[in-house]
Amino acid sequence: MKSKRSSLCLAHTSWRALCLWLCCLAASAAPMKNVILCIGDGMGPEQVKAGRYFTGAPLSFESLPYQASMTTHAANSGVTDSAAAATSLATGRKVNVGVISVALPGNTNDIVTSLELYKAQGKRVGLVTTTTMTHATPAGFGAHAQSRNYTTEIANDYLYQSRPYVLFGGGGSGMTVTGAQATGYVVVTNLGELLALNTETVTNVSGQFGLTQMPYEYDGLGALPHLSNMVTVALDILDNDPDGFFLMIEGGRIDHAGHANDITRSVRETAQFSGSVQVVLDWASNRTDTLIIVTADHETGGLTVTNDNGAGNDPGVTWSSTGHTATQVPVYAWGVNADLVSGGVDNTNIFQISMSRDVKAAKTDAALIVTPSTFSTTWSVSTGEVYRFERSLDVVTWT
Repeated sequence: MKSKRSSLCLAHTSWRALCLWLCCLAASAAPMKNVILCIGDGMGPEQVKAGRYFTGAPLSFESLPYQASMTTHAANSGVTDSAAAATSLATGRKVNVGVISVALPGNTNDIVTSLELYKAQGKRVGLVTTTTMTHATPAGFGAHAQSRNYTTEIANDYLYQSRPYVLFGGGGSGMTVTGAQATGYVVVTNLGELLALNTETVTNVSGQFGLTQMPYEYDGLGALPHLSNMVTVALDILDNDPDGFFLMIEGGRIDHAGHANDITRSVRETAQFSGSVQVVLDWASNRTDTLIIVTADHETGGLTVTNDNGAGNDPGVTWSSTGHTATQVPVYAWGVNADLVSGGVDNTNIFQISMSRDVKAAKTDAALIVTPSTFSTTWSVSTGEVYRFERSLDVVTWT
Protein backbone atom coordinates (compact mmCIF):
# COMPACT_ATOMS: atom_id res chain seq x y z
CA MET A 1 0.00 0.00 0.00
CA LYS A 2 1.62 3.21 -1.15
CA SER A 3 -0.08 5.45 1.42
CA LYS A 4 -0.34 4.36 5.04
CA ARG A 5 -3.16 6.76 5.75
CA SER A 6 -5.23 6.91 2.56
CA SER A 7 -8.97 6.91 3.18
CA LEU A 8 -11.57 5.55 0.78
CA CYS A 9 -15.32 5.09 1.23
CA LEU A 10 -17.08 2.10 -0.31
CA ALA A 11 -20.79 2.86 -0.37
CA HIS A 12 -23.04 0.00 0.62
CA THR A 13 -20.35 -2.69 0.48
CA SER A 14 -21.99 -5.98 1.41
CA TRP A 15 -21.15 -7.63 4.74
CA ARG A 16 -20.28 -10.92 3.04
CA ALA A 17 -18.01 -9.23 0.52
CA LEU A 18 -16.20 -7.30 3.24
CA CYS A 19 -15.65 -10.40 5.34
CA LEU A 20 -14.27 -12.33 2.37
CA TRP A 21 -12.04 -9.39 1.46
CA LEU A 22 -10.66 -9.30 5.01
CA CYS A 23 -10.04 -13.04 4.91
CA CYS A 24 -8.20 -12.67 1.61
CA LEU A 25 -6.13 -9.84 3.01
CA ALA A 26 -5.09 -11.95 5.96
CA ALA A 27 -4.22 -14.84 3.62
CA SER A 28 -1.86 -12.80 1.49
CA ALA A 29 1.66 -13.93 2.27
CA ALA A 30 3.59 -11.84 -0.26
CA PRO A 31 3.29 -8.30 -1.56
CA MET A 32 1.26 -7.88 -4.73
CA LYS A 33 2.61 -5.09 -6.89
CA ASN A 34 0.81 -5.70 -10.19
CA VAL A 35 -2.63 -7.08 -11.05
CA ILE A 36 -3.56 -8.07 -14.60
CA LEU A 37 -7.16 -9.16 -15.20
CA CYS A 38 -7.85 -10.70 -18.61
CA ILE A 39 -11.52 -11.06 -19.63
CA GLY A 40 -12.71 -13.03 -22.63
CA ASP A 41 -16.15 -11.51 -23.10
CA GLY A 42 -18.66 -14.31 -23.69
CA MET A 43 -15.97 -16.98 -23.28
CA GLY A 44 -17.52 -19.97 -21.59
CA PRO A 45 -15.91 -23.40 -21.20
CA GLU A 46 -17.02 -24.52 -24.65
CA GLN A 47 -15.50 -21.42 -26.29
CA VAL A 48 -12.23 -22.39 -24.62
CA LYS A 49 -12.56 -25.94 -25.93
CA ALA A 50 -13.36 -24.68 -29.44
CA GLY A 51 -10.32 -22.40 -29.35
CA ARG A 52 -8.13 -25.30 -28.23
CA TYR A 53 -9.34 -27.50 -31.09
CA PHE A 54 -8.81 -24.69 -33.61
CA THR A 55 -5.27 -23.90 -32.44
CA GLY A 56 -4.37 -27.57 -32.04
CA ALA A 57 -2.96 -27.05 -28.55
CA PRO A 58 -4.12 -25.93 -25.11
CA LEU A 59 -4.70 -22.19 -24.89
CA SER A 60 -2.06 -20.20 -23.02
CA PHE A 61 -4.09 -19.89 -19.84
CA GLU A 62 -5.31 -23.48 -19.62
CA SER A 63 -2.08 -24.56 -17.94
CA LEU A 64 -2.24 -21.95 -15.17
CA PRO A 65 -1.89 -23.64 -11.78
CA TYR A 66 -5.12 -22.47 -10.14
CA GLN A 67 -8.55 -22.82 -11.70
CA ALA A 68 -12.18 -22.46 -10.70
CA SER A 69 -15.71 -22.27 -12.05
CA MET A 70 -17.54 -18.97 -11.61
CA THR A 71 -21.18 -17.95 -11.32
CA THR A 72 -22.15 -14.75 -13.13
CA HIS A 73 -25.75 -13.79 -12.24
CA ALA A 74 -26.79 -10.15 -11.84
CA ALA A 75 -28.77 -8.66 -8.95
CA ASN A 76 -32.04 -8.83 -10.85
CA SER A 77 -31.47 -11.69 -13.27
CA GLY A 78 -29.98 -15.16 -13.42
CA VAL A 79 -28.55 -14.20 -16.81
CA THR A 80 -26.24 -11.20 -16.65
CA ASP A 81 -24.94 -8.74 -19.22
CA SER A 82 -21.46 -7.30 -19.58
CA ALA A 83 -22.30 -4.17 -17.58
CA ALA A 84 -23.53 -5.94 -14.45
CA ALA A 85 -20.86 -8.63 -14.78
CA ALA A 86 -18.01 -6.13 -15.17
CA THR A 87 -19.35 -4.19 -12.20
CA SER A 88 -19.23 -7.32 -10.06
CA LEU A 89 -15.70 -8.12 -11.19
CA ALA A 90 -14.59 -4.54 -10.58
CA THR A 91 -16.41 -3.76 -7.32
CA GLY A 92 -17.46 -6.99 -5.60
CA ARG A 93 -21.07 -5.80 -5.76
CA LYS A 94 -24.10 -7.23 -7.59
CA VAL A 95 -26.05 -4.69 -9.64
CA ASN A 96 -28.92 -4.80 -12.10
CA VAL A 97 -28.44 -5.67 -15.75
CA GLY A 98 -27.21 -2.66 -17.74
CA VAL A 99 -25.75 -0.78 -14.75
CA ILE A 100 -22.15 0.48 -14.69
CA SER A 101 -20.63 0.55 -11.15
CA VAL A 102 -23.57 2.38 -9.58
CA ALA A 103 -25.54 1.10 -6.57
CA LEU A 104 -28.67 -0.18 -8.30
CA PRO A 105 -30.42 -1.72 -6.51
CA GLY A 106 -29.53 0.79 -3.85
CA ASN A 107 -29.07 4.51 -3.50
CA THR A 108 -27.54 5.09 -7.00
CA ASN A 109 -24.22 6.18 -5.51
CA ASP A 110 -21.06 5.42 -7.43
CA ILE A 111 -19.36 2.19 -6.30
CA VAL A 112 -15.60 2.46 -6.10
CA THR A 113 -13.79 0.08 -8.47
CA SER A 114 -10.55 -1.86 -8.23
CA LEU A 115 -9.05 0.42 -10.88
CA GLU A 116 -9.92 3.49 -8.81
CA LEU A 117 -8.63 1.91 -5.61
CA TYR A 118 -5.33 1.03 -7.19
CA LYS A 119 -4.92 4.47 -8.72
CA ALA A 120 -5.61 6.00 -5.29
CA GLN A 121 -2.60 4.01 -4.02
CA GLY A 122 -0.38 5.67 -6.63
CA LYS A 123 -0.31 2.80 -9.10
CA ARG A 124 -0.72 3.25 -12.84
CA VAL A 125 -3.93 1.79 -14.26
CA GLY A 126 -5.07 0.88 -17.75
CA LEU A 127 -7.88 -0.55 -19.86
CA VAL A 128 -7.42 -2.43 -23.15
CA THR A 129 -10.27 -3.81 -25.26
CA THR A 130 -11.24 -4.83 -28.78
CA THR A 131 -14.69 -3.29 -28.31
CA THR A 132 -15.35 0.43 -28.29
CA MET A 133 -13.56 2.06 -25.39
CA THR A 134 -16.86 3.02 -23.75
CA HIS A 135 -18.33 -0.47 -24.01
CA ALA A 136 -19.71 -2.13 -20.90
CA THR A 137 -16.73 -4.20 -19.75
CA PRO A 138 -14.04 -1.48 -19.63
CA ALA A 139 -16.66 0.99 -18.41
CA GLY A 140 -17.35 -1.19 -15.38
CA PHE A 141 -13.79 -0.55 -14.19
CA GLY A 142 -13.31 3.10 -15.12
CA ALA A 143 -16.72 4.78 -15.10
CA HIS A 144 -20.09 5.06 -13.34
CA ALA A 145 -23.46 5.25 -15.10
CA GLN A 146 -26.99 4.07 -14.47
CA SER A 147 -27.06 2.71 -18.02
CA ARG A 148 -24.36 1.23 -20.22
CA ASN A 149 -25.89 3.25 -23.05
CA TYR A 150 -24.70 6.55 -21.55
CA THR A 151 -21.49 6.39 -23.53
CA THR A 152 -20.76 10.12 -23.46
CA GLU A 153 -21.02 10.07 -19.66
CA ILE A 154 -18.72 7.04 -19.57
CA ALA A 155 -16.16 8.78 -21.79
CA ASN A 156 -16.25 11.85 -19.57
CA ASP A 157 -15.68 9.68 -16.50
CA TYR A 158 -12.54 8.29 -18.13
CA LEU A 159 -11.21 11.68 -19.17
CA TYR A 160 -12.15 13.76 -16.14
CA GLN A 161 -12.54 11.35 -13.22
CA SER A 162 -10.76 7.98 -13.27
CA ARG A 163 -8.16 9.02 -15.90
CA PRO A 164 -6.47 5.69 -16.66
CA TYR A 165 -2.95 6.00 -18.00
CA VAL A 166 -3.86 3.67 -20.88
CA LEU A 167 -7.16 3.62 -22.79
CA PHE A 168 -6.77 1.35 -25.83
CA GLY A 169 -9.78 0.23 -27.87
CA GLY A 170 -12.20 1.11 -30.61
CA GLY A 171 -13.03 4.79 -31.00
CA GLY A 172 -16.35 6.58 -31.23
CA SER A 173 -19.34 6.03 -28.95
CA GLY A 174 -18.52 9.08 -26.86
CA MET A 175 -14.74 9.04 -27.25
CA THR A 176 -13.25 11.64 -29.59
CA VAL A 177 -9.72 12.61 -30.52
CA THR A 178 -10.30 16.26 -29.62
CA GLY A 179 -11.94 15.37 -26.32
CA ALA A 180 -9.04 13.18 -25.25
CA GLN A 181 -6.43 15.69 -26.39
CA ALA A 182 -8.18 18.50 -24.52
CA THR A 183 -7.74 16.58 -21.27
CA GLY A 184 -4.05 15.88 -21.78
CA TYR A 185 -4.07 12.50 -23.50
CA VAL A 186 -1.74 11.62 -26.35
CA VAL A 187 -3.96 10.06 -29.04
CA VAL A 188 -2.91 7.28 -31.42
CA THR A 189 -5.20 5.92 -34.12
CA ASN A 190 -3.35 3.08 -35.85
CA LEU A 191 -0.70 0.41 -35.31
CA GLY A 192 2.15 2.55 -36.59
CA GLU A 193 1.38 5.39 -34.18
CA LEU A 194 0.95 2.91 -31.33
CA LEU A 195 4.35 1.30 -31.92
CA ALA A 196 6.00 4.71 -32.33
CA LEU A 197 5.14 5.76 -28.77
CA ASN A 198 8.06 6.32 -26.42
CA THR A 199 6.77 4.01 -23.73
CA GLU A 200 9.48 5.11 -21.30
CA THR A 201 8.22 8.69 -21.16
CA VAL A 202 4.59 8.79 -22.30
CA THR A 203 1.93 8.66 -19.61
CA ASN A 204 -1.74 9.17 -20.54
CA VAL A 205 -2.46 7.61 -23.94
CA SER A 206 -5.82 7.18 -25.69
CA GLY A 207 -5.75 4.63 -28.48
CA GLN A 208 -8.81 5.27 -30.63
CA PHE A 209 -8.64 2.60 -33.31
CA GLY A 210 -11.44 3.25 -35.77
CA LEU A 211 -14.88 4.60 -34.99
CA THR A 212 -16.57 1.47 -33.68
CA GLN A 213 -15.72 -2.06 -32.50
CA MET A 214 -12.36 -3.23 -33.78
CA PRO A 215 -12.57 -5.69 -36.70
CA TYR A 216 -12.69 -9.43 -36.20
CA GLU A 217 -9.37 -11.20 -36.62
CA TYR A 218 -10.90 -13.26 -39.43
CA ASP A 219 -11.75 -10.13 -41.40
CA GLY A 220 -8.32 -8.54 -41.05
CA LEU A 221 -7.38 -5.44 -39.09
CA GLY A 222 -5.66 -3.45 -41.82
CA ALA A 223 -3.70 -0.61 -40.19
CA LEU A 224 -5.20 -1.26 -36.74
CA PRO A 225 -3.43 -3.18 -33.96
CA HIS A 226 -4.18 -6.68 -32.74
CA LEU A 227 -5.11 -7.12 -29.10
CA SER A 228 -1.62 -8.55 -28.49
CA ASN A 229 -0.04 -5.35 -29.89
CA MET A 230 -2.11 -3.20 -27.55
CA VAL A 231 -1.26 -5.39 -24.57
CA THR A 232 2.47 -5.25 -25.30
CA VAL A 233 2.51 -1.45 -25.45
CA ALA A 234 0.22 -1.10 -22.42
CA LEU A 235 2.58 -3.22 -20.32
CA ASP A 236 5.56 -1.19 -21.51
CA ILE A 237 3.86 2.02 -20.36
CA LEU A 238 2.43 0.80 -17.08
CA ASP A 239 5.43 -1.12 -15.78
CA ASN A 240 7.47 2.08 -15.49
CA ASP A 241 5.74 2.83 -12.20
CA PRO A 242 7.80 1.58 -9.23
CA ASP A 243 4.57 1.25 -7.24
CA GLY A 244 3.11 -1.17 -9.78
CA PHE A 245 -0.04 -1.16 -11.88
CA PHE A 246 -3.50 -2.56 -12.58
CA LEU A 247 -4.45 -3.57 -16.13
CA MET A 248 -7.75 -4.93 -17.44
CA ILE A 249 -7.55 -6.62 -20.85
CA GLU A 250 -10.70 -7.60 -22.74
CA GLY A 251 -11.08 -9.84 -25.76
CA GLY A 252 -14.47 -8.32 -26.43
CA ARG A 253 -15.46 -9.72 -29.79
CA ILE A 254 -15.67 -13.34 -28.65
CA ASP A 255 -19.05 -12.22 -27.31
CA HIS A 256 -20.14 -10.68 -30.60
CA ALA A 257 -19.29 -13.85 -32.51
CA GLY A 258 -21.34 -15.77 -29.95
CA HIS A 259 -24.35 -13.55 -30.49
CA ALA A 260 -24.04 -14.24 -34.22
CA ASN A 261 -23.46 -17.99 -33.66
CA ASP A 262 -20.34 -17.55 -35.78
CA ILE A 263 -17.81 -20.21 -34.82
CA THR A 264 -15.36 -19.13 -37.53
CA ARG A 265 -14.89 -15.72 -35.95
CA SER A 266 -15.29 -16.98 -32.38
CA VAL A 267 -12.33 -19.35 -32.47
CA ARG A 268 -10.04 -16.77 -34.05
CA GLU A 269 -10.97 -14.14 -31.45
CA THR A 270 -10.36 -16.72 -28.72
CA ALA A 271 -6.98 -17.63 -30.25
CA GLN A 272 -5.95 -13.94 -30.34
CA PHE A 273 -7.09 -13.53 -26.74
CA SER A 274 -4.96 -16.55 -25.80
CA GLY A 275 -1.98 -15.02 -27.59
CA SER A 276 -2.49 -11.78 -25.70
CA VAL A 277 -2.55 -13.64 -22.39
CA GLN A 278 0.71 -15.29 -23.47
CA VAL A 279 2.23 -11.81 -23.83
CA VAL A 280 1.21 -11.17 -20.22
CA LEU A 281 2.60 -14.50 -19.01
CA ASP A 282 5.90 -13.91 -20.80
CA TRP A 283 6.17 -10.45 -19.24
CA ALA A 284 5.51 -11.86 -15.75
CA SER A 285 7.46 -15.11 -16.07
CA ASN A 286 10.29 -14.17 -13.70
CA ARG A 287 8.27 -12.06 -11.29
CA THR A 288 7.02 -12.86 -7.79
CA ASP A 289 4.95 -9.71 -7.26
CA THR A 290 2.16 -10.11 -9.81
CA LEU A 291 -1.32 -11.65 -9.93
CA ILE A 292 -2.77 -12.71 -13.28
CA ILE A 293 -6.42 -13.72 -13.53
CA VAL A 294 -8.04 -14.93 -16.75
CA THR A 295 -11.81 -15.31 -16.89
CA ALA A 296 -15.01 -14.30 -18.67
CA ASP A 297 -17.89 -12.03 -17.76
CA HIS A 298 -20.47 -14.56 -18.98
CA GLU A 299 -21.05 -17.16 -21.70
CA THR A 300 -22.69 -16.17 -24.98
CA GLY A 301 -24.59 -18.38 -27.42
CA GLY A 302 -25.06 -21.58 -25.45
CA LEU A 303 -22.20 -23.19 -27.37
CA THR A 304 -21.58 -26.94 -27.40
CA VAL A 305 -18.55 -28.36 -29.23
CA THR A 306 -19.44 -31.63 -30.94
CA ASN A 307 -16.21 -32.65 -32.68
CA ASP A 308 -12.58 -31.71 -33.27
CA ASN A 309 -11.80 -31.18 -36.96
CA GLY A 310 -8.09 -30.56 -36.43
CA ALA A 311 -5.84 -27.55 -36.05
CA GLY A 312 -6.71 -24.65 -38.34
CA ASN A 313 -10.23 -25.90 -38.93
CA ASP A 314 -13.45 -24.82 -37.26
CA PRO A 315 -14.68 -27.44 -34.82
CA GLY A 316 -18.15 -28.86 -35.15
CA VAL A 317 -20.56 -27.06 -32.83
CA THR A 318 -24.17 -26.40 -31.95
CA TRP A 319 -25.64 -23.23 -30.47
CA SER A 320 -28.70 -22.99 -28.24
CA SER A 321 -29.07 -19.20 -28.04
CA THR A 322 -28.14 -15.90 -29.63
CA GLY A 323 -27.96 -14.26 -26.21
CA HIS A 324 -26.10 -14.66 -22.95
CA THR A 325 -26.60 -17.73 -20.78
CA ALA A 326 -26.25 -18.61 -17.12
CA THR A 327 -23.47 -21.11 -17.84
CA GLN A 328 -20.68 -20.92 -15.30
CA VAL A 329 -17.43 -19.66 -16.78
CA PRO A 330 -13.84 -20.71 -16.07
CA VAL A 331 -11.30 -18.78 -14.01
CA TYR A 332 -7.55 -19.31 -14.28
CA ALA A 333 -4.93 -17.69 -12.04
CA TRP A 334 -1.18 -17.39 -11.58
CA GLY A 335 1.02 -15.56 -9.10
CA VAL A 336 0.37 -13.81 -5.80
CA ASN A 337 -2.98 -14.89 -4.27
CA ALA A 338 -3.67 -17.21 -7.21
CA ASP A 339 -4.34 -20.00 -4.70
CA LEU A 340 -7.51 -18.14 -3.70
CA VAL A 341 -8.93 -19.22 -7.07
CA SER A 342 -10.22 -22.74 -6.53
CA GLY A 343 -13.42 -24.76 -6.58
CA GLY A 344 -16.49 -22.61 -7.15
CA VAL A 345 -16.43 -18.81 -6.94
CA ASP A 346 -18.75 -15.94 -7.78
CA ASN A 347 -17.80 -13.00 -9.97
CA THR A 348 -17.87 -10.72 -6.92
CA ASN A 349 -14.99 -12.76 -5.46
CA ILE A 350 -12.66 -11.61 -8.23
CA PHE A 351 -12.69 -8.11 -6.74
CA GLN A 352 -11.72 -9.40 -3.32
CA ILE A 353 -8.96 -11.59 -4.72
CA SER A 354 -7.58 -8.82 -6.92
CA MET A 355 -7.63 -6.36 -4.01
CA SER A 356 -5.91 -8.76 -1.57
CA ARG A 357 -2.55 -7.20 -2.11
CA ASP A 358 0.36 -5.59 -0.34
CA VAL A 359 -0.54 -6.83 3.15
CA LYS A 360 2.43 -8.86 4.37
CA ALA A 361 0.93 -11.23 6.91
CA ALA A 362 4.13 -12.59 8.43
CA LYS A 363 3.02 -10.76 11.57
CA THR A 364 -0.59 -9.80 12.09
CA ASP A 365 -1.97 -8.37 15.32
CA ALA A 366 -5.69 -7.86 14.77
CA ALA A 367 -8.40 -6.44 17.00
CA LEU A 368 -12.02 -7.03 16.00
CA ILE A 369 -15.01 -5.07 17.31
CA VAL A 370 -18.59 -5.88 16.27
CA THR A 371 -21.80 -4.12 17.34
CA PRO A 372 -25.31 -4.46 15.86
CA SER A 373 -24.69 -1.62 13.43
CA THR A 374 -20.92 -1.41 13.08
CA PHE A 375 -17.88 -3.54 12.41
CA SER A 376 -14.25 -2.54 12.72
CA THR A 377 -10.88 -4.23 12.74
CA THR A 378 -7.37 -2.88 13.17
CA TRP A 379 -4.18 -4.80 12.51
CA SER A 380 -0.45 -4.25 12.11
CA VAL A 381 1.84 -6.06 9.72
CA SER A 382 5.51 -6.92 9.57
CA THR A 383 6.46 -3.69 7.82
CA GLY A 384 5.01 -1.61 10.66
CA GLU A 385 2.01 -0.17 8.85
CA VAL A 386 -1.33 -0.13 10.66
CA TYR A 387 -4.53 -0.86 8.75
CA ARG A 388 -8.09 -0.24 9.85
CA PHE A 389 -11.52 -1.11 8.44
CA GLU A 390 -14.68 0.50 9.80
CA ARG A 391 -18.14 -0.49 8.58
CA SER A 392 -21.48 1.05 9.49
CA LEU A 393 -24.78 0.01 7.93
CA ASP A 394 -24.05 2.18 4.91
CA VAL A 395 -20.35 2.98 4.62
CA VAL A 396 -17.01 1.24 4.83
CA THR A 397 -13.90 3.33 5.50
CA TRP A 398 -10.46 1.88 4.91
CA THR A 399 -7.35 3.61 6.31
